[in-house]
Amino acid sequence: MKAPILTPLAASLPATVPFTGPETQERRQGQPFIARLGANESLFGPSPAAIEAMQTAASEAWMYGDPEVHALKNALAAHHGCAPENIVAGEGIDGLLGYLARLIVEPGTPVVTSLGAYPTFNFHVAGFGGTLHRAPYKDDHEDPTALLDLARQTGARMLYLANPDNPMGSHHPGRAIQDLLVNLPAETLLVLDEAYVDLAPAGTAPVIDPNTPNLIRLRTFSKAHSLAGLRVGYAITAPALAQAFDKVRNHFGLGRVAQAGALAALQDQDYLAEIRAKITVARDRLSGIARANGLIPLPSATNFITMDCARDGDYARRVLAALLERGIFVRMPGVAPLDRCIRVSLGDEAALAAFEAALPAALKAAD
Repeated sequence: MKAPILTPLAASLPATVPFTGPETQERRQGQPFIARLGANESLFGPSPAAIEAMQTAASEAWMYGDPEVHALKNALAAHHGCAPENIVAGEGIDGLLGYLARLIVEPGTPVVTSLGAYPTFNFHVAGFGGTLHRAPYKDDHEDPTALLDLARQTGARMLYLANPDNPMGSHHPGRAIQDLLVNLPAETLLVLDEAYVDLAPAGTAPVIDPNTPNLIRLRTFSKAHSLAGLRVGYAITAPALAQAFDKVRNHFGLGRVAQAGALAALQDQDYLAEIRAKITVARDRLSGIARANGLIPLPSATNFITMDCARDGDYARRVLAALLERGIFVRMPGVAPLDRCIRVSLGDEAALAAFEAALPAALKAAD
């Protein structure tokens, strides 16, 4: 064999990833970033209880993790008031989206999302040959009405909606999600990405029976629980769909250390409350930095602030590049008109002070 024998679909796909990692950019620049504020990680760190649990589990790393993820699934079920049969655990929301696409998407399958929304979903749909249909944002929010209309027009098998949203930080009240679900076409599954819901205002999470057959809710330990490096996510859905994941998932995908850390983090709700309080303070601090420099901080229900640069995408890209040159890692939406903005993760005082110091010079360089 002279070359790998790829399927026609695989051969047609570009060799790309949805995001360029900060480590990649540091290698290109030949130096580390001063402030890592681009990946929506939590600089506040994980619960001390989670750290202790991971340290203990590290001595057991010679063993595979429980392939049924029994303890974590049962704890999640108790936390959400559902049955363990409603829970799927996997390698972050990204991993679960990949499994979901494998279960539902085949070449030509119509799928609906928003133009400029979280790109990893698109990456997985394209990887299985699905046809993406995109509805534009409305007033910096994903537009449930436009998404619903597009699902009806295309006969979509899945409709993806993040609430709160990445990259804009906006959110809809839970009742808007409930209305969307009630009006979904019979053949459409609502894929509700709730990665940031633990940081959102009360009432953002809809009150919906976990046994609802046309809904899958995706959660993560990466954001509010500060465990992005573990890659632990989970889904809440009807048992029939949850069980279907066993057909395709990596049964040893979650190692012992990851399972132990996530379980301890879930049980430390007092620490989660502390993180929420720190996020509130950091939102106000970062919004003030934006305003002081002539940028417009958009309302955020997440652990980042999207800042409207009040010009076009080319200008925002120059601002982004100038910040990177000054050792500040941030990102931006990639699609117009959202690309008029930059997106800055919340962080501790040292990181925010570094951003505050670099921003004026970066804006001047971008002019």
